[in-house]
Amino acid sequence: MRICSLLPSATEIAYAIGLGDSIVGVSHECDYPAEAATKPSLLRTRIDPTAPPAAIDRQVREIIARGESIYAVDASTLEALAPDLILTQDLCHVCAASPDDLATALARFRHPPRVLSLTPRSLKEVWDDIRKVGEASGRQKEADTVANALSRRVCAVAEKAARGAFRPRVLCLEWLDPYFVGGHWVPEMVACAGGEDVLGRPGEPSFEVTVEQIAQSGAERLIVMPCGYSAARASAECDAVGFPESWRELPGIRNGQVFAVDANAYFSRPGPRLADGVELLAHLIHPELFSSFPEGSFRAM
Repeated sequence: MRICSLLPSATEIAYAIGLGDSIVGVSHECDYPAEAATKPSLLRTRIDPTAPPAAIDRQVREIIARGESIYAVDASTLEALAPDLILTQDLCHVCAASPDDLATALARFRHPPRVLSLTPRSLKEVWDDIRKVGEASGRQKEADTVANALSRRVCAVAEKAARGAFRPRVLCLEWLDPYFVGGHWVPEMVACAGGEDVLGRPGEPSFEVTVEQIAQSGAERLIVMPCGYSAARASAECDAVGFPESWRELPGIRNGQVFAVDANAYFSRPGPRLADGVELLAHLIHPELFSSFPEGSFRAM
């Protein structure tokens, strides 16, 4: 089977269930595992990903307001690769290509390939998507094994985190200018790690919040996780933007409980590494129960 993945998390899923050799094309953001970045790229973004958060937000809003797509699909390369299966998503038109982005490219095919669109909003649905990819590719057994193992890991964290003496109030910042809080699976990840997400809504998209809402949240842990950013870039952008004066009384800021994390690896992409993200949150929320996590995954601020 020849597979094209237009979604970084789908690429990670494919590799996790043993389909690396079947991947013939990827998106411009597919970089894990490292081998994925060597595959032909099928997407081009119309925004500048190196711009500051406010500039990226402005570009996205302007493109959407014009009724245009953020992503351009390389139709010629896609046709030449002749995939049997295309993996994409219909969850966030900002984060990755959608079926609508594919429509024109697929019109060139005499016999269009199967398109599997993933739309997870919870950890269970992410694990279910692993099984869907397995079913579509003839790797059902491998997919079940991976999904079950990930579910068990998260359950083990939740059981251990439940022994904590308290559940800290956690604020997850998914964007910094303007401020957005994490949604979909992120509040659930916080809960599994033994915390209480103070503003996020489980299963619902991330949304913009005001400075005042955050100031009044009583957050005891602040997790800075701008969508698509590494821990280093999240920390740098946070330093550049700074925190408003009204946040000084937040317990998390007073007590030095502010952390920039690798959102690209552990939070933004609904794939296998969300289990690592739960383990990372558990370490940051309950260090007395979860003693360590690999270097480079987060930065204390």
